[in-house]
Amino acid sequence: MPVTYVLAKEFNVAANIIRAQVAPNQIGKLVVELSGDIDQLDAAIEWMRSRHVNVSHTLGEIAIDEDVCVHCGLCTGVCPTEALTLHPETYKLTFTRSRCIVCEQCIPTCPVQAISTNL
Repeated sequence: MPVTYVLAKEFNVAANIIRAQVAPNQIGKLVVELSGDIDQLDAAIEWMRSRHVNVSHTLGEIAIDEDVCVHCGLCTGVCPTEALTLHPETYKLTFTRSRCIVCEQCIPTCPVQAISTNL
């Protein structure tokens, strides 16, 4: 089913695909950032649910354990919004929470498991 096409054409909702784990004829997972008029967003989400697409909103936030983080920078390479960066002078990890979309791509990338979600 062309979900993102229908969201754009029928509901005027933009779907920014953050992460996709989908295969034909199998259950998959799609992390998207939706933007548009709030009424259209609600209608689009209702349409997806009527097509048996499970929709959940991200309620948590990314948390970084400063005592565990070794500032290796691996997480910065997978962060699509550059919420995670290395400071250019100190090479310490910098987290800009306002840029974070909680896509969770950084969590499995961290070799010391310093990144998690707070719900």
